[in-house]
Amino acid sequence: MLIWAFAAMTSGLYAQSSRLWTLSDCINYALEHNIQLKKAQATTQTADVNLTEAKAGRLPTLSASISQNLQYRPFQEQASGLVNGSVVSSSSNKTTQSGSYGVNAAWTVWNGNQTKLNIQDADLEKTISAYSSATTANSIQEQIAQLYVQILYMQEAVKVNEQLLAHDETVYARGQEMVRQGKMSRSDLAQLEAQVSSGRYDVTNVRTQIADSKMQLSQLLELEPGDVIDIDSVSATDEAVLAAIPDKMSVYETALSIRPEIKSGETSITRSDLAVKIARAAYMPTVSLTAGLNDSHMTGTNATYFNQMKNNFAANIGVSVSIPIFDNRKTKSSVERAEISKVTAQLDLQDAQKQLYKSIETYWLNANNSREKYLSAKANVEALQTSDDLINEQFRLGLKNIVELLTSRGNLLSAKQSMLQDKYTALLNTTLLKFYSGEVMSL
Repeated sequence: MLIWAFAAMTSGLYAQSSRLWTLSDCINYALEHNIQLKKAQATTQTADVNLTEAKAGRLPTLSASISQNLQYRPFQEQASGLVNGSVVSSSSNKTTQSGSYGVNAAWTVWNGNQTKLNIQDADLEKTISAYSSATTANSIQEQIAQLYVQILYMQEAVKVNEQLLAHDETVYARGQEMVRQGKMSRSDLAQLEAQVSSGRYDVTNVRTQIADSKMQLSQLLELEPGDVIDIDSVSATDEAVLAAIPDKMSVYETALSIRPEIKSGETSITRSDLAVKIARAAYMPTVSLTAGLNDSHMTGTNATYFNQMKNNFAANIGVSVSIPIFDNRKTKSSVERAEISKVTAQLDLQDAQKQLYKSIETYWLNANNSREKYLSAKANVEALQTSDDLINEQFRLGLKNIVELLTSRGNLLSAKQSMLQDKYTALLNTTLLKFYSGEVMSL
């Protein structure tokens, strides 16, 4: 039984470690666990609390108070007069204890409409916070897509390097045989050996870059220390790479209407208009209602406790009006600052629109240029591969020297790497253009 349990546990751990992550898996996991995004969402929750507090500003305030005091007069020589509310008496007691009790309420009836404006401001703050959270989520998705495609590219690149390394090792073995037969000098063999070492370095270097990119991706996903992430090694097809590239201006027009950073800028302008109104509301008078219930008692008097509580009980209601006349220019300065903030909000929106267009134009140019370069590089690789196969055969027959062989090999490697880079660059930038036009991030 224990053997079966151990086998099941081992199988489960193996299944977990061998999971292949798709781009959708990575994005969904990050949107749920990323710490930066959670912080942005917490800010939105704070804004929601602020809105609830602002709405509560329409309600009256209510407070209760209780105080107990002990008075000691050690050098009193004759009776002193005591006054407690409506009770007046005299006492020669050196120690007197008193208590007072009250319930008081206040309600702002009118304050230049500031309460209503503050509620609207808090609501806009919540909206802007939500847009900020969405902007963070979009940024994380873009970073994940870039790292994911980078890993896909390098996984294919390492295969190319491994194939060339295997070829170099075969050529080196052939060179050793030719040296034994006296058909090749040891100096030429040393060059072949150096090429094998260089190929091994290239493979190790690409694997190191893959590990570094996976580490960055794991951090975005907030995986636990020690967790290994393996990317689904799906090679990009020509159909995906050569898919129609979205029109630049169409993407921009759509992005202006849906991107959260633009919506946030527009809402900020609306909020700045509201801030001007809130500042100007300070010129208006404030009208408040107040009400209260109060009672008190004191020892050392001729009246009993209950008589004092009865006689001293009082209820009050009042109206207060505060009219601002001169406040050392504070209100006027607040209005001017709010108007300046409005101008800043308008400039921020213009800057966000320019940055959005710059990003879309960059992705569009990269997608088009990389696709054209990929088609040329693909044809170049096919030609160089044919030439390299011929040179290798001629080298095997002794018709080509070591320099020609290594030159052909270097040209082929460079061409294949360029082709892969252009292939995945085109795929990534086309994907990002579609994402900016409102499509779900996918390859």
